[in-house]
Amino acid sequence: MTEKLSDATRGPLLDPLFSAGWQVVDGRDAITKTYKFDSFVDAFGWMTRAAIWAEKWDHHPEWSNVYNTVTVILTTHDVGGISALDAKLARKMESLF
Repeated sequence: MTEKLSDATRGPLLDPLFSAGWQVVDGRDAITKTYKFDSFVDAFGWMTRAAIWAEKWDHHPEWSNVYNTVTVILTTHDVGGISALDAKLARKMESLF
């Protein structure tokens, strides 16, 4: 069962993501990052690769794409906030970028 990150686990899991440009969403227990690509095809290709992992892990992002920019928000709706699944998917997105 997935659970919301405790105060003790937030730092170790989220600090490396914050160093990579992720931020906490104002007013929500969620993290966000905007990725910029060279073209729409590059952005859409990255989204496709990330979607395969999201589906495999049954953890789906809130995201939007405008031309070469993809904005991602990660939170675990089932637990009402950030879980280890969000950190895991964010790390995967970073590795795919």
